Amino acid sequence: MTHPIFKVTAFKIIKPYVLQVWFDDHTDQLIELWPVLAGELYRPLRDLDFFQQVRLDPEVHTLVWPNGADFDPETLHNWPEYAMVLAARADAWETVSA
Repeated sequence: MTHPIFKVTAFKIIKPYVLQVWFDDHTDQLIELWPVLAGELYRPLRDLDFFQQVRLDPEVHTLVWPNGADFDPETLHNWPEYAMVLAARADAWETVSA
């Protein structure tokens, strides 16, 4: 079983922690990341200055941050399917580390 491979082609910061992301299949998603910014890798992105250092990696075709945080392009492409589950996981991570 395979799933389509998506590439992020562009993005724009819309407001704090919200990105408009465009894909190679000519679709886009409006993605609010704040609810999933937890855990060792993603918590640093809560710092708005750090969050705004997001870049499009030309090799892996997804969004990346200087600390190595990234999201699978398929996850970004299908964000409405994943957002609630990822937010619940992030909440659980914060509960454990509190």
